[in-house]
Amino acid sequence: MAKSPTKKAGKGFEETLWDTANQLRGSVESSEYKHVVLSLVFLKFISDKFEAKRKQLIDNGQEAFIDMDVFYQQDNVFFLPPEARWSYVKARAKQDDIAVIIDTALSTIEKRNASLTGALPDNYFSRQGLEVKRLASLIDSIENIDTLANESDLTEEDLVGRVYEYFLGKFAASEGKGGGEFYTPKAVVTLLAEMLEPYQGKIYDPCCGSGGMFVQSLKFIESHKGKSRDIAIYGQELTSTTYKLAKMNLAVRGLSGNLGERAADTFFADQHPDLKADFIMANPPFNLKDWRNEAELTNDPRFAGFRTPPTGNANYAWILHMLSKLSEDGTAGFVLANGSMSSNSSGEGEIRQKLIEDDRIECMIALPGQLFFTTQIPVCLWFISKSKKANPQYGYRDRRGETLFIDARNLGTMVSRTQKELTKEDIATIADTFHAWRSSESELKRRIKAKEIGAEQYQDQAGFCKVATLDDMKANDFVLTPGRYVGAADIEDDGIAFETKMQELTRALYQQLDEATELDQAIRSNMEALGYGK
Repeated sequence: MAKSPTKKAGKGFEETLWDTANQLRGSVESSEYKHVVLSLVFLKFISDKFEAKRKQLIDNGQEAFIDMDVFYQQDNVFFLPPEARWSYVKARAKQDDIAVIIDTALSTIEKRNASLTGALPDNYFSRQGLEVKRLASLIDSIENIDTLANESDLTEEDLVGRVYEYFLGKFAASEGKGGGEFYTPKAVVTLLAEMLEPYQGKIYDPCCGSGGMFVQSLKFIESHKGKSRDIAIYGQELTSTTYKLAKMNLAVRGLSGNLGERAADTFFADQHPDLKADFIMANPPFNLKDWRNEAELTNDPRFAGFRTPPTGNANYAWILHMLSKLSEDGTAGFVLANGSMSSNSSGEGEIRQKLIEDDRIECMIALPGQLFFTTQIPVCLWFISKSKKANPQYGYRDRRGETLFIDARNLGTMVSRTQKELTKEDIATIADTFHAWRSSESELKRRIKAKEIGAEQYQDQAGFCKVATLDDMKANDFVLTPGRYVGAADIEDDGIAFETKMQELTRALYQQLDEATELDQAIRSNMEALGYGK
Protein backbone atom coordinates (compact mmCIF):
# COMPACT_ATOMS: atom_id res chain seq x y z
CA MET A 1 0.00 0.00 0.00
CA ALA A 2 1.18 3.53 -0.71
CA LYS A 3 2.75 5.49 2.06
CA SER A 4 0.22 7.88 3.60
CA PRO A 5 0.94 11.59 3.43
CA THR A 6 2.02 13.32 6.58
CA LYS A 7 -0.78 14.23 8.95
CA LYS A 8 0.78 17.52 9.91
CA ALA A 9 -0.63 20.31 7.81
CA GLY A 10 1.85 22.98 6.90
CA LYS A 11 4.82 23.35 4.64
CA GLY A 12 5.34 20.19 2.68
CA PHE A 13 1.99 18.44 3.00
CA GLU A 14 0.97 19.21 -0.58
CA GLU A 15 4.39 18.03 -1.77
CA THR A 16 4.07 14.80 0.21
CA LEU A 17 0.64 14.06 -1.21
CA TRP A 18 1.92 14.86 -4.70
CA ASP A 19 4.90 12.54 -4.32
CA THR A 20 2.62 9.74 -3.17
CA ALA A 21 0.17 10.25 -6.03
CA ASN A 22 2.90 10.63 -8.65
CA GLN A 23 4.58 7.37 -7.57
CA LEU A 24 1.30 5.61 -8.35
CA ARG A 25 1.04 6.96 -11.87
CA GLY A 26 2.72 4.01 -13.54
CA SER A 27 2.52 4.15 -17.32
CA VAL A 28 -0.31 6.72 -17.47
CA GLU A 29 0.73 9.97 -19.19
CA SER A 30 0.91 13.02 -16.93
CA SER A 31 -1.56 14.88 -19.15
CA GLU A 32 -4.11 12.11 -18.54
CA TYR A 33 -3.22 11.35 -14.94
CA LYS A 34 -4.12 14.85 -13.80
CA HIS A 35 -7.77 14.12 -14.57
CA VAL A 36 -7.59 10.91 -12.52
CA VAL A 37 -6.08 12.60 -9.45
CA LEU A 38 -8.03 15.85 -9.57
CA SER A 39 -11.33 14.07 -10.17
CA LEU A 40 -10.75 11.94 -7.07
CA VAL A 41 -9.74 14.99 -4.99
CA PHE A 42 -12.94 16.66 -6.17
CA LEU A 43 -15.08 13.60 -5.34
CA LYS A 44 -13.53 13.35 -1.87
CA PHE A 45 -14.12 17.02 -1.17
CA ILE A 46 -17.76 17.32 -2.23
CA SER A 47 -18.54 14.06 -0.45
CA ASP A 48 -17.05 15.31 2.81
CA LYS A 49 -19.11 18.49 2.55
CA PHE A 50 -22.22 16.43 1.85
CA GLU A 51 -21.62 14.16 4.85
CA ALA A 52 -21.06 17.16 7.12
CA LYS A 53 -24.34 18.73 6.00
CA ARG A 54 -26.16 15.41 6.36
CA LYS A 55 -24.89 15.02 9.93
CA GLN A 56 -25.96 18.59 10.71
CA LEU A 57 -29.51 17.85 9.55
CA ILE A 58 -29.63 14.72 11.70
CA ASP A 59 -28.21 16.52 14.75
CA ASN A 60 -30.82 19.27 14.32
CA GLY A 61 -33.67 16.75 14.31
CA GLN A 62 -34.28 17.18 10.57
CA GLU A 63 -33.66 13.56 9.60
CA ALA A 64 -36.78 13.60 7.44
CA PHE A 65 -35.00 15.99 5.06
CA ILE A 66 -31.67 14.17 4.59
CA ASP A 67 -32.59 12.88 1.13
CA MET A 68 -33.98 16.16 -0.21
CA ASP A 69 -31.68 18.01 -2.63
CA VAL A 70 -32.91 21.46 -1.72
CA PHE A 71 -31.64 21.28 1.88
CA TYR A 72 -28.11 20.79 0.56
CA GLN A 73 -28.18 23.12 -2.42
CA GLN A 74 -29.29 26.09 -0.30
CA ASP A 75 -25.91 25.87 1.43
CA ASN A 76 -23.98 25.39 -1.81
CA VAL A 77 -23.52 21.67 -1.11
CA PHE A 78 -23.93 19.08 -3.86
CA PHE A 79 -26.45 16.31 -3.11
CA LEU A 80 -24.95 12.83 -3.48
CA PRO A 81 -26.93 9.57 -3.71
CA PRO A 82 -25.35 6.61 -1.82
CA GLU A 83 -23.49 5.23 -4.87
CA ALA A 84 -21.87 8.64 -5.50
CA ARG A 85 -20.33 9.11 -2.05
CA TRP A 86 -16.65 8.77 -1.22
CA SER A 87 -17.40 6.24 1.52
CA TYR A 88 -19.05 3.97 -1.06
CA VAL A 89 -16.07 4.26 -3.43
CA LYS A 90 -13.52 3.83 -0.63
CA ALA A 91 -15.18 0.65 0.63
CA ARG A 92 -14.89 -0.88 -2.85
CA ALA A 93 -11.42 0.45 -3.70
CA LYS A 94 -9.88 -3.01 -4.12
CA GLN A 95 -12.61 -4.46 -6.33
CA ASP A 96 -11.79 -5.27 -9.93
CA ASP A 97 -14.55 -2.92 -11.12
CA ILE A 98 -13.41 0.11 -9.09
CA ALA A 99 -12.87 2.18 -12.26
CA VAL A 100 -16.51 1.61 -13.29
CA ILE A 101 -17.64 2.44 -9.75
CA ILE A 102 -15.83 5.81 -9.87
CA ASP A 103 -17.20 6.62 -13.34
CA THR A 104 -20.71 5.80 -12.13
CA ALA A 105 -20.29 8.02 -9.07
CA LEU A 106 -19.12 11.00 -11.16
CA SER A 107 -21.88 10.50 -13.73
CA THR A 108 -24.52 10.31 -11.00
CA ILE A 109 -23.27 13.49 -9.36
CA GLU A 110 -23.40 15.40 -12.63
CA LYS A 111 -26.94 14.24 -13.38
CA ARG A 112 -28.20 15.24 -9.93
CA ASN A 113 -26.56 18.69 -9.89
CA ALA A 114 -27.30 20.98 -12.82
CA SER A 115 -24.41 23.36 -12.05
CA LEU A 116 -21.96 20.52 -12.76
CA THR A 117 -23.32 19.73 -16.21
CA GLY A 118 -20.37 19.00 -18.49
CA ALA A 119 -17.90 19.30 -15.61
CA LEU A 120 -16.97 15.73 -14.77
CA PRO A 121 -15.11 13.06 -16.77
CA ASP A 122 -17.37 10.75 -18.76
CA ASN A 123 -16.42 7.04 -18.46
CA TYR A 124 -12.89 8.33 -17.96
CA PHE A 125 -11.52 5.90 -15.39
CA SER A 126 -12.68 2.74 -17.13
CA ARG A 127 -11.14 4.00 -20.41
CA GLN A 128 -7.69 4.53 -18.87
CA GLY A 129 -7.07 0.90 -18.00
CA LEU A 130 -5.63 1.81 -14.59
CA GLU A 131 -4.35 -1.01 -12.42
CA VAL A 132 -6.72 -1.76 -9.55
CA LYS A 133 -3.84 -1.87 -7.05
CA ARG A 134 -2.54 1.58 -8.07
CA LEU A 135 -6.02 3.11 -8.08
CA ALA A 136 -6.77 1.64 -4.64
CA SER A 137 -3.52 3.09 -3.25
CA LEU A 138 -4.32 6.50 -4.72
CA ILE A 139 -7.75 6.41 -3.06
CA ASP A 140 -6.06 5.56 0.26
CA SER A 141 -3.73 8.56 -0.16
CA ILE A 142 -6.51 11.02 -0.92
CA GLU A 143 -8.48 9.65 2.03
CA ASN A 144 -5.93 11.39 4.29
CA ILE A 145 -6.90 14.91 3.17
CA ASP A 146 -9.64 15.16 5.80
CA THR A 147 -7.14 14.13 8.49
CA LEU A 148 -4.90 17.00 7.41
CA ALA A 149 -7.78 19.46 7.73
CA ASN A 150 -8.74 18.22 11.21
CA GLU A 151 -5.21 18.79 12.53
CA SER A 152 -4.65 22.24 11.04
CA ASP A 153 -6.04 25.72 11.32
CA LEU A 154 -7.16 25.52 7.70
CA THR A 155 -10.77 25.00 6.71
CA GLU A 156 -11.32 21.89 4.63
CA GLU A 157 -12.22 24.07 1.65
CA ASP A 158 -8.93 25.95 1.96
CA LEU A 159 -7.00 22.71 2.27
CA VAL A 160 -8.55 21.00 -0.76
CA GLY A 161 -8.20 24.22 -2.71
CA ARG A 162 -4.49 24.29 -1.86
CA VAL A 163 -4.06 20.66 -2.88
CA TYR A 164 -5.95 21.26 -6.12
CA GLU A 165 -3.97 24.40 -6.95
CA TYR A 166 -0.63 22.77 -6.10
CA PHE A 167 -1.41 19.72 -8.24
CA LEU A 168 -2.39 21.90 -11.21
CA GLY A 169 0.99 23.63 -11.02
CA LYS A 170 2.92 20.38 -10.68
CA PHE A 171 1.08 18.82 -13.63
CA ALA A 172 1.80 21.92 -15.73
CA ALA A 173 5.49 21.63 -14.89
CA SER A 174 5.66 17.89 -15.56
CA GLU A 175 3.82 18.12 -18.87
CA GLY A 176 6.23 20.67 -20.30
CA LYS A 177 5.08 22.33 -23.50
CA GLY A 178 1.30 22.29 -23.59
CA GLY A 179 0.87 22.37 -19.82
CA GLY A 180 0.47 26.13 -19.93
CA GLU A 181 -2.73 25.65 -21.87
CA PHE A 182 -4.51 25.13 -18.57
CA TYR A 183 -2.28 26.84 -16.00
CA THR A 184 -0.88 30.31 -15.38
CA PRO A 185 1.82 30.65 -12.66
CA LYS A 186 0.27 31.65 -9.36
CA ALA A 187 2.50 34.72 -8.90
CA VAL A 188 1.44 36.15 -12.27
CA VAL A 189 -2.25 35.64 -11.49
CA THR A 190 -1.76 37.18 -8.05
CA LEU A 191 -0.13 40.25 -9.60
CA LEU A 192 -3.03 40.68 -12.03
CA ALA A 193 -5.53 40.48 -9.16
CA GLU A 194 -3.56 42.91 -6.99
CA MET A 195 -3.41 45.38 -9.88
CA LEU A 196 -7.05 45.13 -10.96
CA GLU A 197 -8.58 44.75 -7.47
CA PRO A 198 -11.78 42.95 -8.53
CA TYR A 199 -13.86 43.67 -5.41
CA GLN A 200 -17.26 43.55 -7.06
CA GLY A 201 -18.93 43.30 -10.44
CA LYS A 202 -18.53 41.00 -13.43
CA ILE A 203 -15.20 39.21 -13.92
CA TYR A 204 -14.44 37.62 -17.28
CA ASP A 205 -11.71 35.39 -18.70
CA PRO A 206 -12.10 34.58 -22.42
CA CYS A 207 -9.56 31.71 -22.26
CA CYS A 208 -9.99 30.60 -18.67
CA GLY A 209 -7.97 27.36 -18.66
CA SER A 210 -8.46 25.66 -15.30
CA GLY A 211 -9.99 28.79 -13.73
CA GLY A 212 -6.98 30.14 -11.84
CA MET A 213 -7.90 33.78 -12.51
CA PHE A 214 -11.27 33.29 -10.82
CA VAL A 215 -9.79 31.51 -7.80
CA GLN A 216 -7.23 34.28 -7.32
CA SER A 217 -9.99 36.89 -7.57
CA LEU A 218 -11.78 35.11 -4.73
CA LYS A 219 -8.56 35.03 -2.68
CA PHE A 220 -8.09 38.75 -3.25
CA ILE A 221 -11.63 39.49 -2.12
CA GLU A 222 -11.29 37.33 0.99
CA SER A 223 -7.93 38.85 1.93
CA HIS A 224 -9.51 42.31 1.79
CA LYS A 225 -12.58 41.29 3.84
CA GLY A 226 -14.87 41.37 0.82
CA LYS A 227 -17.70 39.01 -0.09
CA SER A 228 -17.64 36.47 -2.91
CA ARG A 229 -21.33 37.08 -3.61
CA ASP A 230 -20.39 40.57 -4.85
CA ILE A 231 -18.75 39.14 -7.97
CA ALA A 232 -20.20 37.31 -10.97
CA ILE A 233 -17.88 35.00 -12.91
CA TYR A 234 -17.92 34.53 -16.68
CA GLY A 235 -15.46 32.46 -18.66
CA GLN A 236 -14.85 30.40 -21.76
CA GLU A 237 -12.46 27.58 -22.60
CA LEU A 238 -11.70 25.82 -25.87
CA THR A 239 -10.47 22.41 -24.66
CA SER A 240 -13.14 20.10 -23.26
CA THR A 241 -10.97 18.42 -20.63
CA THR A 242 -9.67 21.79 -19.39
CA TYR A 243 -13.22 23.15 -19.31
CA LYS A 244 -14.03 20.30 -16.91
CA LEU A 245 -10.99 21.14 -14.74
CA ALA A 246 -12.19 24.75 -14.50
CA LYS A 247 -15.68 23.73 -13.41
CA MET A 248 -14.25 21.43 -10.74
CA ASN A 249 -11.79 24.12 -9.62
CA LEU A 250 -14.64 26.57 -9.07
CA ALA A 251 -16.68 23.95 -7.25
CA VAL A 252 -13.95 23.08 -4.72
CA ARG A 253 -13.76 26.78 -3.89
CA GLY A 254 -17.53 27.09 -3.48
CA LEU A 255 -17.74 29.40 -6.50
CA SER A 256 -20.46 29.34 -9.11
CA GLY A 257 -19.65 30.71 -12.54
CA ASN A 258 -21.00 30.87 -16.05
CA LEU A 259 -18.42 29.14 -18.27
CA GLY A 260 -20.84 28.83 -21.17
CA GLU A 261 -22.92 25.85 -22.17
CA ARG A 262 -19.89 24.01 -23.54
CA ALA A 263 -16.21 24.21 -24.37
CA ALA A 264 -15.92 26.39 -27.46
CA ASP A 265 -13.70 28.69 -29.56
CA THR A 266 -13.96 32.25 -28.20
CA PHE A 267 -13.65 33.83 -31.64
CA PHE A 268 -16.13 31.61 -33.50
CA ALA A 269 -18.55 30.55 -30.76
CA ASP A 270 -18.58 33.36 -28.19
CA GLN A 271 -20.50 32.02 -25.19
CA HIS A 272 -21.16 35.51 -23.79
CA PRO A 273 -21.98 37.72 -26.80
CA ASP A 274 -23.70 40.47 -24.80
CA LEU A 275 -21.37 40.56 -21.81
CA LYS A 276 -19.91 43.83 -20.55
CA ALA A 277 -17.39 43.02 -17.83
CA ASP A 278 -16.00 45.25 -15.09
CA PHE A 279 -12.77 43.27 -14.90
CA ILE A 280 -11.04 40.99 -17.39
CA MET A 281 -8.11 38.78 -16.43
CA ALA A 282 -6.56 36.51 -19.04
CA ASN A 283 -3.54 34.60 -20.28
CA PRO A 284 -4.32 33.98 -23.97
CA PRO A 285 -2.31 31.42 -25.96
CA PHE A 286 0.90 33.15 -27.07
CA ASN A 287 1.26 34.02 -30.76
CA LEU A 288 -1.59 31.74 -31.85
CA LYS A 289 -1.28 30.99 -35.58
CA ASP A 290 -4.02 30.19 -38.10
CA TRP A 291 -6.78 31.21 -35.72
CA ARG A 292 -8.93 32.23 -38.68
CA ASN A 293 -8.66 32.09 -42.46
CA GLU A 294 -8.51 35.17 -44.68
CA ALA A 295 -12.25 35.26 -45.35
CA GLU A 296 -13.40 34.81 -41.74
CA LEU A 297 -14.37 37.48 -39.18
CA THR A 298 -13.51 40.34 -41.55
CA ASN A 299 -16.61 42.28 -40.44
CA ASP A 300 -16.77 41.08 -36.86
CA PRO A 301 -18.21 43.81 -34.57
CA ARG A 302 -15.55 43.10 -31.95
CA PHE A 303 -12.95 44.52 -34.33
CA ALA A 304 -15.07 47.50 -35.46
CA GLY A 305 -13.00 50.64 -35.95
CA PHE A 306 -9.77 48.65 -36.22
CA ARG A 307 -8.02 46.73 -38.91
CA THR A 308 -8.91 43.01 -38.72
CA PRO A 309 -6.11 41.22 -36.83
CA PRO A 310 -3.86 39.09 -39.06
CA THR A 311 -4.40 35.36 -39.55
CA GLY A 312 -0.80 34.57 -38.57
CA ASN A 313 -1.04 35.79 -34.97
CA ALA A 314 -4.07 36.13 -32.66
CA ASN A 315 -2.47 38.47 -30.10
CA TYR A 316 -4.33 41.55 -31.29
CA ALA A 317 -7.52 39.57 -31.84
CA TRP A 318 -7.47 38.77 -28.12
CA ILE A 319 -6.79 42.42 -27.25
CA LEU A 320 -9.68 43.72 -29.36
CA HIS A 321 -12.00 40.96 -28.15
CA MET A 322 -11.33 41.94 -24.54
CA LEU A 323 -11.68 45.64 -25.27
CA SER A 324 -15.10 44.95 -26.78
CA LYS A 325 -16.17 43.10 -23.63
CA LEU A 326 -15.36 45.90 -21.19
CA SER A 327 -18.04 48.00 -19.50
CA GLU A 328 -17.62 51.76 -19.74
CA ASP A 329 -15.62 51.78 -16.48
CA GLY A 330 -14.01 48.38 -17.06
CA THR A 331 -10.33 47.46 -16.99
CA ALA A 332 -8.57 44.43 -18.45
CA GLY A 333 -5.22 42.95 -17.43
CA PHE A 334 -3.68 40.14 -19.46
CA VAL A 335 -0.46 38.34 -20.35
CA LEU A 336 1.05 38.41 -23.84
CA ALA A 337 4.40 37.63 -25.45
CA ASN A 338 6.79 40.60 -25.54
CA GLY A 339 6.57 40.78 -29.31
CA SER A 340 3.05 42.20 -28.97
CA MET A 341 4.52 45.49 -27.69
CA SER A 342 6.48 46.27 -30.84
CA SER A 343 5.37 44.04 -33.72
CA ASN A 344 4.45 45.72 -37.01
CA SER A 345 3.64 42.52 -38.89
CA SER A 346 0.50 42.47 -41.03
CA GLY A 347 -0.99 45.64 -39.59
CA GLU A 348 -0.40 44.92 -35.90
CA GLY A 349 1.49 48.21 -35.53
CA GLU A 350 -1.49 50.03 -37.04
CA ILE A 351 -3.86 48.45 -34.49
CA ARG A 352 -1.51 49.29 -31.63
CA GLN A 353 -1.20 52.90 -32.80
CA LYS A 354 -4.97 53.32 -32.79
CA LEU A 355 -5.24 51.79 -29.31
CA ILE A 356 -2.70 54.37 -28.11
CA GLU A 357 -4.35 57.28 -29.92
CA ASP A 358 -7.73 56.23 -28.52
CA ASP A 359 -6.10 56.37 -25.05
CA ARG A 360 -6.90 52.78 -24.14
CA ILE A 361 -3.49 51.76 -22.77
CA GLU A 362 -3.42 52.12 -18.99
CA CYS A 363 -0.18 50.37 -18.04
CA MET A 364 2.54 48.16 -19.58
CA ILE A 365 4.76 45.86 -17.52
CA ALA A 366 7.80 43.92 -18.73
CA LEU A 367 8.10 40.77 -16.60
CA PRO A 368 11.26 38.77 -15.82
CA GLY A 369 11.95 35.64 -17.85
CA GLN A 370 11.53 32.03 -16.71
CA LEU A 371 8.23 32.60 -14.90
CA PHE A 372 6.30 30.05 -16.94
CA PHE A 373 6.65 26.29 -16.77
CA THR A 374 6.12 25.76 -20.46
CA THR A 375 7.87 28.53 -22.37
CA GLN A 376 10.97 30.68 -22.16
CA ILE A 377 9.34 33.37 -24.33
CA PRO A 378 9.65 36.74 -22.51
CA VAL A 379 6.23 38.01 -21.48
CA CYS A 380 4.57 41.27 -20.54
CA LEU A 381 1.36 42.46 -18.92
CA TRP A 382 -1.06 44.78 -20.68
CA PHE A 383 -3.68 46.84 -18.84
CA ILE A 384 -6.31 48.53 -20.98
CA SER A 385 -9.31 50.65 -20.00
CA LYS A 386 -12.40 51.94 -21.72
CA SER A 387 -12.00 55.26 -19.91
CA LYS A 388 -9.23 56.98 -17.95
CA LYS A 389 -11.50 59.71 -16.57
CA ALA A 390 -11.58 60.30 -12.83
CA ASN A 391 -13.80 57.71 -11.14
CA PRO A 392 -14.72 58.46 -7.49
CA GLN A 393 -16.39 55.04 -7.11
CA TYR A 394 -13.04 53.30 -7.53
CA GLY A 395 -10.85 56.16 -6.27
CA TYR A 396 -9.19 56.79 -9.64
CA ARG A 397 -7.84 60.19 -10.64
CA ASP A 398 -8.00 61.55 -14.19
CA ARG A 399 -5.26 59.74 -16.17
CA ARG A 400 -6.26 60.83 -19.65
CA GLY A 401 -3.26 61.17 -21.94
CA GLU A 402 -1.00 59.15 -19.62
CA THR A 403 0.33 55.61 -19.71
CA LEU A 404 2.43 54.02 -16.97
CA PHE A 405 5.43 51.89 -17.96
CA ILE A 406 7.05 49.49 -15.49
CA ASP A 407 10.19 47.47 -16.21
CA ALA A 408 10.15 44.56 -13.74
CA ARG A 409 12.67 42.38 -15.56
CA ASN A 410 15.16 42.61 -12.70
CA LEU A 411 12.67 41.35 -10.10
CA GLY A 412 11.98 37.73 -9.21
CA THR A 413 13.88 34.95 -7.43
CA MET A 414 15.10 31.66 -8.88
CA VAL A 415 13.28 28.79 -7.12
CA SER A 416 14.88 26.07 -9.25
CA ARG A 417 17.50 25.76 -11.95
CA THR A 418 14.99 26.77 -14.63
CA GLN A 419 12.17 28.49 -12.74
CA LYS A 420 11.83 32.03 -11.43
CA GLU A 421 9.08 33.34 -9.19
CA LEU A 422 7.87 36.79 -8.18
CA THR A 423 7.94 37.15 -4.40
CA LYS A 424 5.22 38.84 -2.34
CA GLU A 425 7.53 41.83 -2.04
CA ASP A 426 8.01 41.98 -5.83
CA ILE A 427 4.26 41.86 -6.38
CA ALA A 428 3.70 44.60 -3.79
CA THR A 429 6.40 46.80 -5.37
CA ILE A 430 4.74 46.62 -8.79
CA ALA A 431 1.14 46.91 -7.57
CA ASP A 432 1.92 49.77 -5.16
CA THR A 433 3.57 51.72 -7.98
CA PHE A 434 0.49 51.28 -10.15
CA HIS A 435 -1.98 52.27 -7.42
CA ALA A 436 0.10 55.26 -6.33
CA TRP A 437 -0.03 56.50 -9.93
CA ARG A 438 -3.71 55.74 -10.55
CA SER A 439 -5.25 56.79 -7.21
CA SER A 440 -6.84 60.13 -6.51
CA GLU A 441 -5.31 62.22 -3.72
CA SER A 442 -8.01 61.26 -1.21
CA GLU A 443 -7.80 57.58 -2.18
CA LEU A 444 -4.03 57.60 -1.84
CA LYS A 445 -4.33 59.07 1.67
CA ARG A 446 -6.87 56.38 2.56
CA ARG A 447 -4.58 53.62 1.28
CA ILE A 448 -1.60 54.98 3.21
CA LYS A 449 -3.64 55.29 6.41
CA ALA A 450 -5.00 51.75 5.98
CA LYS A 451 -1.46 50.52 5.21
CA GLU A 452 -2.66 49.13 1.89
CA ILE A 453 0.22 50.72 0.05
CA GLY A 454 3.87 51.40 0.75
CA ALA A 455 4.54 54.37 -1.54
CA GLU A 456 3.43 57.78 -0.33
CA GLN A 457 3.08 59.22 -3.82
CA TYR A 458 4.00 58.21 -7.33
CA GLN A 459 7.39 59.26 -8.71
CA ASP A 460 9.17 58.21 -11.89
CA GLN A 461 12.09 55.95 -11.05
CA ALA A 462 14.90 55.59 -13.58
CA GLY A 463 15.23 52.01 -14.72
CA PHE A 464 11.90 50.96 -13.20
CA CYS A 465 8.88 53.16 -13.91
CA LYS A 466 7.91 56.16 -16.03
CA VAL A 467 4.71 57.95 -17.00
CA ALA A 468 4.61 58.65 -20.74
CA THR A 469 2.37 60.91 -22.79
CA LEU A 470 0.90 60.33 -26.22
CA ASP A 471 3.69 62.46 -27.70
CA ASP A 472 6.29 60.29 -25.95
CA MET A 473 4.79 57.15 -27.47
CA LYS A 474 4.49 58.76 -30.87
CA ALA A 475 8.18 59.70 -30.70
CA ASN A 476 8.91 56.01 -30.05
CA ASP A 477 6.93 54.92 -33.13
CA PHE A 478 4.08 53.69 -30.91
CA VAL A 479 6.22 50.92 -29.47
CA LEU A 480 5.11 49.96 -25.92
CA THR A 481 8.27 48.29 -24.61
CA PRO A 482 8.87 49.71 -21.07
CA GLY A 483 12.66 49.76 -21.55
CA ARG A 484 12.26 52.53 -24.13
CA TYR A 485 10.68 54.81 -21.56
CA VAL A 486 12.06 54.06 -18.11
CA GLY A 487 15.71 54.56 -19.11
CA ALA A 488 18.66 53.23 -17.14
CA ALA A 489 18.80 53.08 -13.37
CA ASP A 490 20.93 55.70 -11.67
CA ILE A 491 24.37 54.38 -10.68
CA GLU A 492 25.04 54.84 -6.99
CA ASP A 493 27.79 57.39 -6.32
CA ASP A 494 30.66 55.77 -4.38
CA GLY A 495 32.11 59.17 -3.38
CA ILE A 496 35.38 58.77 -5.32
CA ALA A 497 36.29 61.66 -7.64
CA PHE A 498 36.33 60.82 -11.36
CA GLU A 499 39.98 61.90 -11.78
CA THR A 500 41.11 59.67 -8.92
CA LYS A 501 39.10 56.71 -10.16
CA MET A 502 40.44 57.18 -13.73
CA GLN A 503 44.06 57.24 -12.54
CA GLU A 504 43.55 54.01 -10.58
CA LEU A 505 41.89 52.30 -13.56
CA THR A 506 44.70 53.45 -15.89
CA ARG A 507 47.42 52.12 -13.58
CA ALA A 508 45.61 48.79 -13.34
CA LEU A 509 45.23 48.59 -17.13
CA TYR A 510 48.97 49.26 -17.81
CA GLN A 511 49.96 46.71 -15.18
CA GLN A 512 47.77 44.10 -16.88
CA LEU A 513 49.26 44.97 -20.29
CA ASP A 514 52.80 44.52 -18.92
CA GLU A 515 51.84 41.16 -17.44
CA ALA A 516 50.32 40.12 -20.74
CA THR A 517 53.57 40.99 -22.58
CA GLU A 518 55.65 38.92 -20.14
CA LEU A 519 53.24 35.98 -20.45
CA ASP A 520 53.34 36.19 -24.25
CA GLN A 521 57.17 36.10 -24.24
CA ALA A 522 57.20 33.08 -21.91
CA ILE A 523 54.86 31.17 -24.21
CA ARG A 524 57.06 31.97 -27.24
CA SER A 525 60.20 30.78 -25.41
CA ASN A 526 58.55 27.50 -24.42
CA MET A 527 57.30 26.86 -27.95
CA GLU A 528 60.81 27.50 -29.44
CA ALA A 529 62.39 25.16 -26.87
CA LEU A 530 60.08 22.43 -28.12
CA GLY A 531 61.15 23.06 -31.73
CA TYR A 532 58.08 24.96 -32.78
CA GLY A 533 59.62 28.37 -33.44
CA LYS A 534 59.03 30.46 -36.54
